[in-house]
Amino acid sequence: MKRSVQDTPIVFIGAGNLATNLAKALYQNGFRIVQVYSRTKEAACALAQTVEAGYTTELSEVSKDARLYIVSLKDDAFVTLLPEIVAGKEDALLVHTAGSIPMNIWEGKASRYGVFYPMQTFSKQREVDFRVVPFFIESNSSEDTELLKAIASVLSENVYEATSEQRRSLHLAAVFTCNFTNHMYALAAELLKMYDLPFNAMLPLIDETARKVHELEPKQAQTGPAVRYDENVINKHLEMLAGEPEMQELYRLVSESIHRLHNK
Repeated sequence: MKRSVQDTPIVFIGAGNLATNLAKALYQNGFRIVQVYSRTKEAACALAQTVEAGYTTELSEVSKDARLYIVSLKDDAFVTLLPEIVAGKEDALLVHTAGSIPMNIWEGKASRYGVFYPMQTFSKQREVDFRVVPFFIESNSSEDTELLKAIASVLSENVYEATSEQRRSLHLAAVFTCNFTNHMYALAAELLKMYDLPFNAMLPLIDETARKVHELEPKQAQTGPAVRYDENVINKHLEMLAGEPEMQELYRLVSESIHRLHNK
């Protein structure tokens, strides 16, 4: 009888935001998570209980019997722990979930390896709809590429193959799209707080801004004083930020960047 991809025993090495969301999604779709590793007992135990798996805080005690090991650690921790991660797993498929780490980090250390990268922002407190999350897959063998694509396709309708160079570009673009944008929200929240105004007032604006780029090119969707470089408005805003020099400089730099892009 042909085995289903859901029969693939999986170990998670890491129990952070991405690992928590991905492990839950796999578990909810019938995959068997056999163990969770985290150096923090609380994190390992919490995720393990959610997906009915064992857990450990010692890499030396990670099960050697899984067919797939999904490594989701901070980049520096992954590089440091790599020799321990691969030890005793010669026949298993090992993948990492990082957008910024090339696949060849596994080369010479594991025989079957790859990348399983869901490009989304994750928080433990929020469940993500994986059906719309794009997965980017890479492996050192066509057979394992197909296995990873099959696993991702159970979760998502958007599964692609991508090279390490393409994935680094995706990750860089995602930092601009998500991380920098959220930082702007945080600064706006601080600014509103100074004037006793609620951040909730910004939510309709945030939602409409995001909706627009589903229909328009981002450059076309841009509005505001920086597009036409309305010095009267910009200078008034800069005056208001006189007591916040870092925010003032950021406002100036971003305004100039917007104006340059729209006058190419």
